[in-house]
Amino acid sequence: MNETDPDLELLKRIGNNDAQAVKEMVTRKLPRLLALASRLLGDADEARDIAQESFLRIWKQAASWRSEQARFDTWLHRVALNLCYDRLRRRKEHVPVDSEHACEALDTRPAPDEQLEASAQSRRMAQALDQLPDRQREAIVLQYYQELSNTEAAALMQISVEALESLLSRARRNLRSHLAEAPGADLSGRRKP
Repeated sequence: MNETDPDLELLKRIGNNDAQAVKEMVTRKLPRLLALASRLLGDADEARDIAQESFLRIWKQAASWRSEQARFDTWLHRVALNLCYDRLRRRKEHVPVDSEHACEALDTRPAPDEQLEASAQSRRMAQALDQLPDRQREAIVLQYYQELSNTEAAALMQISVEALESLLSRARRNLRSHLAEAPGADLSGRRKP
């Protein structure tokens, strides 16, 4: 496992206080950490806080990292997930996903009507994701947005692959249901003419 971990050399350099290595790690990991935290928390500012805290933990742990315990990327995702859970536990009410921030990264500049439709679909998906129970949302985010395999996602969630597949099945069913209920949507989640 150790030889296949692409982050080990960079982690050693960070442990030796190599500033360039820190920049490389941030470049390599920041987009995925922000995406994960944004999808789970629905708040771009909180997502940046989670990413910052995750990088602080990397810096603190780099010198003593034990590669035989887990792949670094798996550990980093677990740290970010735990930080997100802490934030969610502290909230008194669940804050809906801010679709404006969730869609900022998408700027492919299609035609204006296509942009409006894509934005509406993204908003509906963000709202539907927000309606899912935390564990179902986490499973969807890890597999579809973070592009982790079932094995990796199950390990991060500390459940079996079968339990993950069950969560994913329920989450997809719930998403279809929420999208069907969305104003202006037919059963497939598409806008009615």
